[in-house]
Amino acid sequence: MSSSITYDSFRKIKLIRYLVVWRVNGAYVSLPENFSVELSHVLGGIIAGRLSSRDAARWRKALAPLDSYLDREKGAAVPKVFPDVAWPIEAVIFVYPGKSTYGQGELLFWELKLFGDAADHGFFLETILPAMEEAGFTSEVGIKRHTRIWGRFDIHAVFVARGAVWEPVVSEGRLDLRCQVSASQWAEGLTFGSDLQQRFSQLIWLTPFELEGASAASTTAAVDGSQDSAECSSVPVMRCIFDGLASRLRVWARGKRKSALDPRDFFDEDGDFLFLKPFPKAVQTPLILKDLEAAPPSCPGLWTGKYVFSPIPRGIIPCLELASIIHIGRYTHFGCGTFYLA
Repeated sequence: MSSSITYDSFRKIKLIRYLVVWRVNGAYVSLPENFSVELSHVLGGIIAGRLSSRDAARWRKALAPLDSYLDREKGAAVPKVFPDVAWPIEAVIFVYPGKSTYGQGELLFWELKLFGDAADHGFFLETILPAMEEAGFTSEVGIKRHTRIWGRFDIHAVFVARGAVWEPVVSEGRLDLRCQVSASQWAEGLTFGSDLQQRFSQLIWLTPFELEGASAASTTAAVDGSQDSAECSSVPVMRCIFDGLASRLRVWARGKRKSALDPRDFFDEDGDFLFLKPFPKAVQTPLILKDLEAAPPSCPGLWTGKYVFSPIPRGIIPCLELASIIHIGRYTHFGCGTFYLA
């Protein structure tokens, strides 16, 4: 592969995106501040209970650090640092931003993303969907809150992404078994923003994020013009974002399973990220302003808010679009590290 950028490599990522819609059937439910975490814990526990002993042990071991963090009723000490845990498969649980309280008949939206070997529609139908159904009719799971959602919802709909279009898998509670889903259809027709003429200058985080190196790079920024402060200039924020994308792809490319990406799709012989080569100056895009605040202590991730740059070069927009889809930084399993451009 030459050093010139190509977006065909993006499409080699195995991914299935499900948009899940639950309809509340209780009089009143409230969601915790870190609902993606509770959602992961509850569904993961139900999934483990439905698996063979060997597979169940793998799931329970993966989720064990969340037990002491979430089970406050037993008086367990809550760790000061949020545990960096995930399902034993590559999955992202992205709860759409919205309100925290719901009445009867209202709809709750969240997205499940399955990557790599986990991007298997049969696994979703046979394992994850039944776990959702159980979570909807039983209250014997999750945190013991009087207003918890568990046991108080129906699966109203499930959609799967084909490019920019959501196709129904479940409609009005009815499953369409004729629906054929592949791990490549998520990218069908997507240009990853390469055809957009709009100029972007803001990167707005939809979920909390934590990027290696970004704490130092984001603590100060010039508010009067065109360049980062001296502290920021050694590690530009945009470079931290690209490094986060490279780290995410590097983990998958180094995987030992047959479905792993070929490292040559993204990295040269020296291990450098190929998509940085055409744009060495673009990743140094000056940070004009940061508008960040600390994420709630009960949630994964460090910061929320936005970055304002001088106009973001069009050439790197596709890489940013990819980063927003696959999430970057720590705690991606809980939906951290996704954003949109404005």
